[in-house]
Amino acid sequence: MDSPLFTQIHVAISLIGIAAGLVVMQGLLTARRYPAMTAVFLFFTVLTSVTGYFFRRAHILPSHIVGAISLVVLALAIAALYAFRLRGAWRAVYVVTAVLAEYLNVFVLIVQSFLKVPALHALAPTGTTEPAFVGAQGAALLLFLVIGFLGLRRFRPLV
Repeated sequence: MDSPLFTQIHVAISLIGIAAGLVVMQGLLTARRYPAMTAVFLFFTVLTSVTGYFFRRAHILPSHIVGAISLVVLALAIAALYAFRLRGAWRAVYVVTAVLAEYLNVFVLIVQSFLKVPALHALAPTGTTEPAFVGAQGAALLLFLVIGFLGLRRFRPLV
């Protein structure tokens, strides 16, 4: 399924998941629950990982591994939120897994942006060792570590 249309659909699904995830991250920082947006985030992020496996590849790529990790993380987030209703330690499990799922989406977005956007590709033509790429990934990691730390401290939803 490597057609341009399938690729566009996969990218759209990914961007919807990322955008919804940003709203969810804001909710973690402000102790607000956004049930509809959270459902959109979780659904589209799962769909992103699943549809990534429909691209034809001869062998396992790093993207497959990231997708598998993401699906495990999302299963925990979904269980923490819907099955365990964020009770006790499940609140922390949810915060950590939601932040990690969004980070993995952004991580892949950065990788794909440096591969596909000509201006970014020019800054890092050989891949993952150029300062621009390392800086972008480092900044994203730092941002999500801060969101996770603050989310653990601030997110106390009413149950």
